[in-house]
Amino acid sequence: MKKLVFVLALSLGSLTAFAQDTDEAQVDATEAVAAQDDFSEISASELPEAVTAAVAKNYPTATIDKAYVNEAQQYKLEVSLEDGTSGTLYADENGNWIEM
Repeated sequence: MKKLVFVLALSLGSLTAFAQDTDEAQVDATEAVAAQDDFSEISASELPEAVTAAVAKNYPTATIDKAYVNEAQQYKLEVSLEDGTSGTLYADENGNWIEM
């Protein structure tokens, strides 16, 4: 009987410790994602003319839904097309498309 109580206590303790580690891992993963996305939202009217011209030239049916900028003056644009598709584009301050 003592062995049974000991095994139950040990099992419960290890499950609790595992659950705590999982919670901490989720917090760390969330912080890592937030650290990678260092863009700040701006209004579409704040975009450089070169960026809006590049969107108009390459995606004439696109509407800029949201715009973001980072410290390197790179712009993240969430756009939607007339056909209902949407996507994310990245451009530098001169209107050149970049890979992120």
